Amino acid sequence: MKPQPDNPQEPGTRNDLQTLHTLLPYLWPHGEPALKFRVLIAMLFLTVAKATNVAVPIFYKQAVDSLTDPAGGLIVLPVALLITYGLTRVLAQAFGEFRDAVFSRVAQRAIRLAGLKTFRHLHRLSLRFHLGRKTGGISRAVERGTKGIEFLLRFMLFNVIPTMLEIILVCGVLWYLYGITFALVTFSTMCIYIIWTLVITEKRLKYRRVMNETDSEAHTRAVDSLLNFETVKYFGNEEHEANRFDQALRGYEAAAVKSGVSLAGLNIGQGFIISSGVTISMLLAGKGIVDGTMTIGDFVLVNSYLIQLFLPLNFLGFVYREIKRSLTDMDAMFELIDQEEEIRDSENAKSLSIKGGEVVFEKVRFQYDVRRPILKDISFRVAPGRNIALVGPSGSGKSTISRLLYRFYDVAEGRITIDGQDIRDITQSSLRAAIGMVPQDTVLFNDTIYYNIAYGRPDATPSEVEEAARLAKIHDFIMTLPDKYQSKVGERGLKLSGGEKQRVAIARTILKRPHILIFDEATSALDSETEQGILSSLREVSENHTTLTIAHRLSTVIDADEILVLESGEVVERGSHDQLLGLNSRYSDMWQRQRQAAKARETLAKAGEPEDLILAAIKSAD
Repeated sequence: MKPQPDNPQEPGTRNDLQTLHTLLPYLWPHGEPALKFRVLIAMLFLTVAKATNVAVPIFYKQAVDSLTDPAGGLIVLPVALLITYGLTRVLAQAFGEFRDAVFSRVAQRAIRLAGLKTFRHLHRLSLRFHLGRKTGGISRAVERGTKGIEFLLRFMLFNVIPTMLEIILVCGVLWYLYGITFALVTFSTMCIYIIWTLVITEKRLKYRRVMNETDSEAHTRAVDSLLNFETVKYFGNEEHEANRFDQALRGYEAAAVKSGVSLAGLNIGQGFIISSGVTISMLLAGKGIVDGTMTIGDFVLVNSYLIQLFLPLNFLGFVYREIKRSLTDMDAMFELIDQEEEIRDSENAKSLSIKGGEVVFEKVRFQYDVRRPILKDISFRVAPGRNIALVGPSGSGKSTISRLLYRFYDVAEGRITIDGQDIRDITQSSLRAAIGMVPQDTVLFNDTIYYNIAYGRPDATPSEVEEAARLAKIHDFIMTLPDKYQSKVGERGLKLSGGEKQRVAIARTILKRPHILIFDEATSALDSETEQGILSSLREVSENHTTLTIAHRLSTVIDADEILVLESGEVVERGSHDQLLGLNSRYSDMWQRQRQAAKARETLAKAGEPEDLILAAIKSAD
């Protein structure tokens, strides 16, 4: 197995150009000529809009000159020019709106495809990656990344690029009309302004990065705390959680203050540069009027151009900062896409062909960390339709076996086969479609009971969902609820009891119709009465299925065809329940301890002892 980095969320070395290059395929999508045509039309509208905008002050100049020329027609000609001026302004705005309307579908499609690709890729990444990530941080990165794409497209394509185009056009007009001096002053002012903005904003980016990190940390802590609402209440740690959340907010506050102070300095510098450029240009135009080489209309034209450039450039500082922020946010999202898939289908992977459902582990070795082996030469066979149980103390590797069978990880040595097919040579989708899992901790979606059962097979009919619920012995309970199958289960299913959640999980697995079943300590968190009911349902479900049962309580596996006793990642005993008791060794010792604890628990319960003593007895059994 390829070694994995200790922290899979370390940022890469992607720069802004690489981030933009990653975005381009979404703006010029392969195989979608209609969207490409929209991009070209939008660019055409953009160019026409800016050319029209540059022409507006020229008509304004001519109108002013006509009004200040006593020999001119004071009524007819100025009116025509003013009407032309007004129409040109309307056309400039209209072409800009046409551009936005045409490009809107391209932008929204890019946002959707980028978000969808990230979401799908996250589900392809290994369990190791997700165990090392913070869910709140991931969701925040995707959310900010998609918003960053929207902002970047809106402002970079329709603000920065058009402004640069307008600067070039204006400088060209000024050079043509009044000589190179006016063009140089205007161009130099814009260049100095842009350089100042770039340099100072780059220095300010470190504050933005800290703000992003602390914001993600605060969001993650909030989500984690709320998901564990009951645990917080059990220990009365509301204030502790508030302090942890406030600690992250304090970091954000400090970085935000520094960012605000540096922003003030940036804005002051920008204002000084623009004011200097406007003043110099006005002095030159005023001198031209005095010398008789320029008219009042020329003075107005120069002033109009400078104001016309000044307005978007005044906004450019904010735009540039937000573009940099958007690039940073997009980079975080694209870094998720760049994460290598640890578990992937081989090039020649085929769909799993189920003949009987025989599962074989052959000399399997595995470790999460090379310094700490988990499984050592594990070998066993589960014949079609048979039930093999795995028992042993915590940390012996029982649940790891189920994760390897699901191929959440690949074995380090040895192999796992289903009906003779190495699971590394078959597609993950067909492998997981053939296996059904009832886990110890059933996590339900915050949706209806119907949705959670139907999740086993989303295309199932209502009658099939109801039949699965009947087989799992939960239909009658559902029908007692006010909203029946449309009842909400709450966050992580907190509105249901442990037994009810387990029955929903069983129904979901029944609906999936798997060939192989895994019960991973499916009753360990339940009381004895509920456990017996769940065990009865599990026996019905697993009949004629290849079954792997992982258990802590030995009473739940006495009917298994074979029991494997694991200890420190090795099979130390195997046989039926009676055979293992006859060995009078590890299994027998575990059985005796659990029976004694069960008797003590029963005695305490009959005596009406406090619940904490009973729970202590249960714990001693484990």
